[in-house]
Amino acid sequence: MPYRYETHLHTCQGSACGTSTGREHARYYKEIGYQGIIVTDHFFRGNTAVPRNLPWKERIELFCSGYEDALAEGQKIGLDVFFGWEQNFNGDEYLVYGLDKAWLLAHPEMEHWNRRQQLEGVHAAGGCVVQAHPFRMRSYMTHIGLGLRYCDGIETANGGNDALQDAAAWRYGNEFGLPMIAGSDNHLSAPGKWEAGQIFGISLEEKLTSIHDLVQLIRQKKPIGLVVPEDRFAVQPGDPEPEAFWLDEEEKLVAARRSWLA
Repeated sequence: MPYRYETHLHTCQGSACGTSTGREHARYYKEIGYQGIIVTDHFFRGNTAVPRNLPWKERIELFCSGYEDALAEGQKIGLDVFFGWEQNFNGDEYLVYGLDKAWLLAHPEMEHWNRRQQLEGVHAAGGCVVQAHPFRMRSYMTHIGLGLRYCDGIETANGGNDALQDAAAWRYGNEFGLPMIAGSDNHLSAPGKWEAGQIFGISLEEKLTSIHDLVQLIRQKKPIGLVVPEDRFAVQPGDPEPEAFWLDEEEKLVAARRSWLA
């Protein structure tokens, strides 16, 4: 029987946009039959719930509190809970897997890393970097930035995207042979909040024993099943094309000038 995992969710303890506690998320995913979740609260360049004027240790303690709340509940009810985070640069955001609280406490410099430094530093520590919702465009954003050089894979389906954004990501990922995952980007776990098929995730034939199992699947480009609606990546003639930009070797924007939905 495949094991389902949520790869992208936010708690109210760590993310300013979060509504559910870690405990509430854990109980919800247990109820709908998931094997585990990865808590990926917004880090300090994003929509964090953590005051930025506190000392580093206090900030990290607060940041990890949503994950620790979920972990404590998961240990009671039999749900696997793993740790990650979501880092923002200039609208392009990245999920980081495989590092832990101790690593964060020891590396305050990482708050100021650029994309290349993040990828190299995370690799050196045994983790991986996945670009979240790469084709998302929102009112607070000025562009779509594709960090092909700065990630190990992409989140090809995101519960907060419209389907065309995910369809573009699917074609982009396949063109470049990128490992692909799916996540709900869940901020609120509550009965009646989600309709059938709206909770995304990944499906694996073998149970994860640690977050490093997922890191290895991504970095070794092993098969990862996607928990998404069957028609999530469908396109129709005349669907509007997203305008996207590459992030070049200097992390500057270069117009892609190409079709993603053809």
